[in-house]
Order: sequence, then structure tokens, then C-alpha cells
Amino acid sequence: MTRIAGLTGATLPTAPTVCHECVWWQSRTGRRVDKRKWIAGTEEEWGAWGTVYYDDDRRVLGSMQYGPSDLFPRAAELPAGPPSDDAVLVTCAYLTDPAKPWVMQSLFLTAIGDARDKGAKALEAFAYRYTEAESSFERFHVHKTIFPRDFLADFGFVTVRQQGNVELARLELGGLVPVVEGRRERVLKVVREAFLPAPAPQQN
Repeated sequence: MTRIAGLTGATLPTAPTVCHECVWWQSRTGRRVDKRKWIAGTEEEWGAWGTVYYDDDRRVLGSMQYGPSDLFPRAAELPAGPPSDDAVLVTCAYLTDPAKPWVMQSLFLTAIGDARDKGAKALEAFAYRYTEAESSFERFHVHKTIFPRDFLADFGFVTVRQQGNVELARLELGGLVPVVEGRRERVLKVVREAFLPAPAPQQN
């Protein structure tokens, strides 16, 4: 049975290896951060700072990092930033198996529920307006820290501000009801279609 666990210092070793030492979001340009100290302080104040998604055999299918926006100073330097002080910010998501597109959907639904349960007013993420011709690889695999604008819109995110093709998107959590089945199916359809392999070129 697949399951999602909180991303913590204890579960970090099971997350994709690229996440183990990365402190890009936790630092500012030209400054380094001790990740162990950051983890200890974050877990004391906030708890788990993301999620890890496992399959039946305990293999990792994906992970997501998020938390109060002030935990991620780098966000203030990005186009369309900074994030709002009252928001939980989704900073990055990493998928290990393109054949399981619903993992991204599940990670976002978990982040929405976790942020709401912890009393956050909103969930925010950086978004990019891709053209319709852009490949699914570019949209979901090349960039781990910025998400397709249309994908976020299906969850109810709206644009806070925009700079070029980059946006800060926000989902208000106050009074948010659980995602209805119709919207859940639409989101899954967007993800599934995005991950479909490109048609094979025809032979002359």
C-alpha cells in the first residue's frame, strides 16, 4: 500500500539523494546554511517540513518540501517574490517515476491538508506559464522548484504577482472545503495527460 510520510531529519535519508544536502532554498546568494541546524530548528517550531511518497515496496516515488515562507530566504530573491508572510510555501517537488503521474497530485493535496491543519492562511508556490507546445519533461521534470501555472490553477491557486513568465501563485485556505471529486478528477487528468509519452515520429 502506498503511503506518505512527513519529511524530517529521520526520513530525509530515504528521500531522493539530491535532497540530502541541498540548502538552496534555506540560504541566500553567497551564504551557506548548516542543514542539520536548520532541520532541528524547523522541526521544533513547525514539525515535518514536507512529505515523502513511498510505494508498496517502500521505494520512494517522490518528495516535496514546504513550510512557513520565512524558512526559505531564497524565495525573496526570485522573480515575482517574495512569498507572503502568512503562507506556507511549496519550494520543490521531486518525482522518481514518470509512470506514476498521480504522485505530484497526491503531494500537493497532502501539502494543502497539512498547511490547513496547522492553521496556515494560504499555500503558495512559484509558477511558470508554459506554452502548450512545451514537453511534459520540461514541465514536470526539468524544473523541480517551479510548477506549471495551469496545473496549480486546477487546485484553485490564483496569481499574486507576475514577472515575465514567472508567477507567485496562492491558494487561500480559510474556509477551504475538501477537494471535491470533480476537481480531483480534473487535476488527475491534467497530470496524466502531461506525462503521456510524445507520439513516435512516423517513418517515411
